[in-house]
Amino acid sequence: MFNNQLNSVNLNKLNSTHTNIPKIKEGHLAAQFWAAYVACDTQYKDALRQTLEQIDVIHRMVQKYPEDFMFAASSQDIMEAFAKNKTASLIGVEGGHSIDSSMATLRTMYQLGVRYLTLTHSCNTPWADNWLVDTGSDPVEHNGLSDFGKRLVLEMNRMGMLVDLAHVPEQVMNQVLNISKAPVIFSHSSAFSICKHKRNVPDNVLLKVIGWRCLDTQTRFDRLQITKEKKGIVMVNFYNDYVTCSKEATLSDVADHFDHIKNVAGASIVGFGGDYDGVPRVPTGLEDVSKYPDLVAELLRRGWTDDEIKDALGRNLIRVFQDVETVRDTLSDTPPDDVPIPLEQVQNPCRTDYGYKTEKDAAGVTSHIVICAPDAIPFYNCVLSLPYHILFLYSRLRIAVLLSKPAVYGWTLLYR
Repeated sequence: MFNNQLNSVNLNKLNSTHTNIPKIKEGHLAAQFWAAYVACDTQYKDALRQTLEQIDVIHRMVQKYPEDFMFAASSQDIMEAFAKNKTASLIGVEGGHSIDSSMATLRTMYQLGVRYLTLTHSCNTPWADNWLVDTGSDPVEHNGLSDFGKRLVLEMNRMGMLVDLAHVPEQVMNQVLNISKAPVIFSHSSAFSICKHKRNVPDNVLLKVIGWRCLDTQTRFDRLQITKEKKGIVMVNFYNDYVTCSKEATLSDVADHFDHIKNVAGASIVGFGGDYDGVPRVPTGLEDVSKYPDLVAELLRRGWTDDEIKDALGRNLIRVFQDVETVRDTLSDTPPDDVPIPLEQVQNPCRTDYGYKTEKDAAGVTSHIVICAPDAIPFYNCVLSLPYHILFLYSRLRIAVLLSKPAVYGWTLLYR
């Protein structure tokens, strides 16, 4: 966001974005997840550094506007911010490529205040397939989640981090819903039955989000005994392409997604996903975050009760957050998972094998592997530092040009 130069921006006067402080107040947003997002082009390069810089921007933004924002890292923090008439500001990391396949990195991000991780963005990671495999444009690499990916979900349960399935293929949705001990979120996804886009959630998955399981391949479902612990949330995305599967959409079209999710799985799992400042097109009538009250009015016109509206506007998310925290507390005696991902699954330019078991050569010298690509900037220095290292050269040259800047944007709200 703003090349991380927050000092040059005034969020009270900024008019080029969907979100600024006056729009937040007009839209009555009481809580907001700010997404620390960096492009998939950064994977295997500087994704971790860029993500940390985005986290830093969010913290500095909250500190710069203390009268308007309050940093939140728990369900209780959200309620305290609400009581103080401030917008609770939470952090989510959008894309598993940001953690560099490291559970220790994920734990460190949690300590920095990150409270959800989107398992993938629009690229496969070394441990998870992304939603594009369902379109055929990306290859299936892991049949959903690898063993490390499954362990990562359980580690997120242990630490109390929300598992976000917004950008994953249907196979990963089902795998996570089967293995997670805590409820999950879809931070910005809509209903597949309304718009058949692979970023949206199919009806059979909606039923699993509320704790139902499919008994056969047809339509029979059976409610699980653990419904309360498993009941997650699907937060509707406003991006036109996911709302109508076309370039144009209206507020009424978005309301259709709310109605469908409610009709299939109940109002207790629906939320507002927005995706403002993360997409190029939004519906007519929902031009920015100030327009949320107009969508609420449309849902009321369609017969939604006050309780259902309050659930969708925030109580559903707070319930999921509290349930995730409860699971975390029950696992407090479980040690952190510190087994690294297999080295062969993450070998990439100039990544060493430090932290893995090493072997000594005939002279008793410990050998560490460094894998370098000729196009890597530190390639020359890397080569000079290899007196006892094994050097692998890629057979092809790659020049990566980052065409898109990292950006902080957000969704998820409570209504004041």
